Amino acid sequence: MTEPTAPADALSAVDAPASLHGDAPKLPPGFRPLARMGGFMGVNGPLFLRHEGDVVQMGFRVEPRHTNPFGNCHGGMLASFCDMLLPLSVHRKSAEVGSRFLPTINLQIDYLAPAPLGAWVQGEAQVLRVTRSMVFAQGLVTADGVNAVRVSGIFKIGPPFAGIGAGDAGSGA
Repeated sequence: MTEPTAPADALSAVDAPASLHGDAPKLPPGFRPLARMGGFMGVNGPLFLRHEGDVVQMGFRVEPRHTNPFGNCHGGMLASFCDMLLPLSVHRKSAEVGSRFLPTINLQIDYLAPAPLGAWVQGEAQVLRVTRSMVFAQGLVTADGVNAVRVSGIFKIGPPFAGIGAGDAGSGA
């Protein structure tokens, strides 16, 4: 079994998608790209992070590849975003589990409104409780400032990420 590894937080200019080079609407102030996650999110990102004090926010711009036939962000993309938002926020808000792999046990999603093509989708999460073996979190996602998704999740506290100390997972944000 291989040990999980923590992703770095910054994309190099070479790895940055074309949408970061000026042919897409600008990011809100303070957001910067998260590292290429590889695998599924590497193909479906990019995701962006703003971490200022206790506030941790993630976001992405709805691109044509994210949409359903009606031109709105596909529910599967929003679910994937939520499944990244909660544990990555927990990593930055909880020293207890900041360097631990947090596989999803349960993800409850309520779709409140569409996120149309071109919209800035942004989420913020709260850590509700950390137990000996699980983390409980919730979040709210907006699309251009309109409440679009309410999410709650339960995550198993897994093994430490290889090669980093406690609280270092995703540091530098």
